[in-house]
Amino acid sequence: MLLQGIFPPVTTPFYPDGNVYFKKLEHNVERYSKTPVAGIVVLGSTGESILLSDQERRDVLKSARDAATPNKVLIAGTGVESAIETLRLTEYAAELGYDLALVRTPHFYKKQMQPANLLAFYRMVADRSPLPVMVYNVPPFTGYDMPSELVIELANHPNIVGIKESTGDAEKIHRMVQGTRDVQRSATVTSTFEAVTPRMVKAEAQANNPGGELVTIGGAESGPKPSSSAVTLIGGLKTRQKQVGFQVLSGLAQHLKPSLDAGAVGAVLAFASPAPTACYEIYAAWKEGDSALAQLKQDRVTVATKRVGSELGIPGLKYAMDLNGYFGGQARLPLLPLTADLKAEVEGLMADIRN
Repeated sequence: MLLQGIFPPVTTPFYPDGNVYFKKLEHNVERYSKTPVAGIVVLGSTGESILLSDQERRDVLKSARDAATPNKVLIAGTGVESAIETLRLTEYAAELGYDLALVRTPHFYKKQMQPANLLAFYRMVADRSPLPVMVYNVPPFTGYDMPSELVIELANHPNIVGIKESTGDAEKIHRMVQGTRDVQRSATVTSTFEAVTPRMVKAEAQANNPGGELVTIGGAESGPKPSSSAVTLIGGLKTRQKQVGFQVLSGLAQHLKPSLDAGAVGAVLAFASPAPTACYEIYAAWKEGDSALAQLKQDRVTVATKRVGSELGIPGLKYAMDLNGYFGGQARLPLLPLTADLKAEVEGLMADIRN
C-alpha cells in the first residue's frame, strides 16, 4: 500500500458533558476529505483514544468511516497494551473497511518491553491482522523509544508496511530507511501513482456497476505482476503497480522537511488537524524538488507547530481547529481547556495559517 503524503490524525469531539459528539466528528472528516491530504488517521494520539472506552473507540471508528470519502486512505489506530485486544480492534476496523492499522508500541510495563517482547507483539499482530500494519513509535507519550534496529528487523514481515516515527530524529529516520532499503514490495496505485486500496476499488465498482460483482480486467491476481507501465482496469479504476519500500512517515510537524530529506515518504501530523493545507504545502514543494520553497513553508509554521502541537497539546490543537473552521471543542479530563491568555497566544500564532 502506498502511504506517501500528509495524513491528519483527527481529534475526537466532545459535548460539554464529555460524551462523544459524533456529528462534529463527521463534519471534520468530511472537510479533511476535501483537502489535498492523502488520507486520515482515526484514533491516533490526537484522537484521545487512550481516554475512550472500547465501545467508544468502535463507535468513533464507525462514525468516521461512514463520513469518509473513498479516495482517501483510511487508517485506524488500533494499538492497545495487549496483542489480543489490539487484534480485536483491528479486526473490527477491517470489518468497517479501513485500509491500514496503526499500532503503537505497548509501554505500560516498560522494564519488560525488551526487543523480544516487541518482536513477539508485532509479529503476532501482523501474522493475524486482516489489515496491513504500521508501527507507531511515539516516545513523547509512551516514554518508550523503539530502537531503529528493531524496526529494521520488523520491516521484513510481509504485513508490516511502515512506521510512524514521532521522535523527529532525522538521523534515526535515515538509519531506518537505509536499513530497510532491500525491502521492496509491489503496491497497486492509480494511473497517476496515487494510492489504491480495496475500499476504493469496491466503491468504484459499485459506482460503475451497482449491485454487480467486482471484476478485474486485464490480468489475474496470481502469476507475474504487471510492470509499472502496464495499466490494469480494476473495478472501474485504472491501476498500475509501483515498487515501494518500507515506508517511514514522520510524526513531528516542526521537523517535517528534515524528515523528508532523510528519507521519509510522508507524515502523520497532529498540526495537520487544524492546518492540513499548510502541512501539505511543505510536502508538495519538497516532492516537486523545490527545497527552498519547502524550507520557506516549513519556517512559516515551525513556531506554531512547536507551541500549539507539542507544548499546548490537544487543548491547543482543538482551539486552533476552532479558529480554522473545524470543530475542536474541549478535550476530556484530565486535559483542561486553555486559559484566555493561552487562547490569545494561539490566535496570534495561527493568524496567517488558514485553511
